[in-house]
Amino acid sequence: MRSKTLAFLAAGLGTALTLTACGANQAAPPASGGSSDTASSGPGIPVGVILPETATSARWEGFDKPMLEAAMKAKGLEPDIQNAQGDVQKFTTLADGMISQGVKVLVIASINSEVGTAVAAKAKARGIPTIDYDRLNLGGSSDYYVSFDNVKVGELQGQGLADALKDKPGAQVIEIEGAPTDNNATLFYNGQQNVLKPLYEAGTLKLVQKQAIDGWDNQKGGTTFEQILTGNGGKVDGVVAANDGLAGAVITVLRKNGLNGKVPVTGQDATADGLMAILRGDQYMTVFKPIKEEAENTASLAALLAKGDTAGADALAKQSSDDTKANRKVKSVLLEPKLTTKDTVKEVVTQGYVKASEICGGDLAPVCSQLGIS
Repeated sequence: MRSKTLAFLAAGLGTALTLTACGANQAAPPASGGSSDTASSGPGIPVGVILPETATSARWEGFDKPMLEAAMKAKGLEPDIQNAQGDVQKFTTLADGMISQGVKVLVIASINSEVGTAVAAKAKARGIPTIDYDRLNLGGSSDYYVSFDNVKVGELQGQGLADALKDKPGAQVIEIEGAPTDNNATLFYNGQQNVLKPLYEAGTLKLVQKQAIDGWDNQKGGTTFEQILTGNGGKVDGVVAANDGLAGAVITVLRKNGLNGKVPVTGQDATADGLMAILRGDQYMTVFKPIKEEAENTASLAALLAKGDTAGADALAKQSSDDTKANRKVKSVLLEPKLTTKDTVKEVVTQGYVKASEICGGDLAPVCSQLGIS
């Protein structure tokens, strides 16, 4: 079901990997500080989890970490959950520490495929099964992958923008995509194009320019968008932004040019900031991914693998994903994402992913009241 990696997203891959490769494959001393000793001293089966960063998305610490911890403890596991803060060497160091402490399973949401692949290889050499979490490491060796249907995420973004612009034939679109080193960004793009490419070809919509943003860097995304907008004479009718962070950066530029609220912008992750932008009318949609389901499925899979029950793990991971670099299929759990617009923000709140108090203050109180968000 996966489309092949498209050229523009891969354009910066070689350079990016060259920059991050230094030290990524080198052995490092065990991690120190934090909660790293829980792997060996906790009452449950020790499992290591490495999250990628906090700079570009609030989800990793705000949602994934507490939800993974709760789900794993409920399965009799003792998770050691650490965040690499976008640092490839730190990611490697954390992994080395967890492996040396004897975790029974290693869950990795990697910064890029290269470091994820290197870490998985080290774990495999020690007989430790690995699970790629949220992001598939191309060329890797993890036998399992838990995420959302990321092509579907992109399709929802594309359809959201198409719906918003349906009454504006020939509308001009700018695409601000995610990091070229993140396989998910490629899948999002592929899904978007499933919807948008036929519209571009038919002239229903007009693509001004598309640009991938290294590291999902919001500031760089905003600067890039502003340059494209300026180069197009300040004209844009719709923006594909690959996540809520990039959407926020785009909206800042639109506001500066008096265009916020007039130009539909897509997003992803249903962050508090993204939802508030939707309630204000500055962002048209986001994609809600129930992270609790992702965490719970990961915990179930880790518990089975920790006990050596590969048959049970295979029964849980019934789907498959294409590792296009290693030319292999990876057993997967792929969950269903949901399109969220102003009328469905309440669902995100009702399910407990964001509190009404986080998004309904000040000028948004009347909007929330009207939508029944409390």
